[in-house]
Amino acid sequence: MIHIYKANSTHVDGISKVCTDANWATYSGIYTKEYLEKIIQEYYNPERIQSEVSSSSKGWGGYFVAIEDDEVVGAGGGGLISDTAGEIYVLYLSPDRRNEGIGSLLLDTITTQQKEFGATEQWISVQKGNQKGIPFYEAKGFEFQYEEEEDGYTSCRYKREI
Repeated sequence: MIHIYKANSTHVDGISKVCTDANWATYSGIYTKEYLEKIIQEYYNPERIQSEVSSSSKGWGGYFVAIEDDEVVGAGGGGLISDTAGEIYVLYLSPDRRNEGIGSLLLDTITTQQKEFGATEQWISVQKGNQKGIPFYEAKGFEFQYEEEEDGYTSCRYKREI
């Protein structure tokens, strides 16, 4: 059975592994190997994750983890980008655990937190061509708004009312 918890220092290695594995599974056909290694090193290294599970605020609500049998099988987090807008910054699952409802549980938990912070809408950036993420978010009511370009890659901005 899957349980969702606010992450703490005991979850750091599991979060790092899930996020790293999911990035390789999701983006290896989209990003260059070098760019993907850079992103993983910057965002999903244990030192950064340790600091991100050690504090939370409206701007970063902290990581939430999906746990099964003491193993992290999913991780996600977000925060407010304005007084009424939330952002999902990260939402990843172990690649072999997709389509089990785990992502929905994490998204629901993050959404509940953002509503408590005062959010009435929620945003997400999804890499163009990400056929794992885009259908999931569209099924959850997110609607395409516009595209942004960064580092030569195009991300799609989606929004929904919450």
